Amino acid sequence: MAHVLATAERLYGEAEVEAALDRVAAGVRQALADSNPIVMVVLHGALVFAGHLLPRLSFPLSLDYVHATRYRGATQGGELSWVAGPTMPVAQRTVLLLDDILDEGTTLAAIADELCARGAQRVVKAVLVTKQRARPEGLAADFSGLDVPDRYVFGCGMDYEGYFRNTKAIYALP
Repeated sequence: MAHVLATAERLYGEAEVEAALDRVAAGVRQALADSNPIVMVVLHGALVFAGHLLPRLSFPLSLDYVHATRYRGATQGGELSWVAGPTMPVAQRTVLLLDDILDEGTTLAAIADELCARGAQRVVKAVLVTKQRARPEGLAADFSGLDVPDRYVFGCGMDYEGYFRNTKAIYALP
């Protein structure tokens, strides 16, 4: 693993990530401060993002999580697998859906669709990073902190083979 980190390209350092978190938080505060939202964290990737974003949101909110994945340790997504659904009722509530990365967008869209099917009044999506790649229209986040190239990225919650979620910078494989 040390070789992976040593050969990876650092895309964003800690200060740039912190500034991105501040920008996302400012947008979310402006959009949702009066909505009493449920913040829905997509595990495992958004755990770090949520941990840094939530203290920046100075308004009442509830917290829950979902665990749905298409990767299961692989570097390319497959079929969506639900590990855990929301534990709180979302009917008639605004949901702020947090994920680490908007890649193809299908996982985030499927989770948002499930929340709407459960009666969410509105689903607002925020991601730490958006991968610069083509995706079908409508598969976008409402708030995104940073753009990354269409490469395998890790750090700040995103992993490489289960490692490096705990780094304070964002890296890309060569």
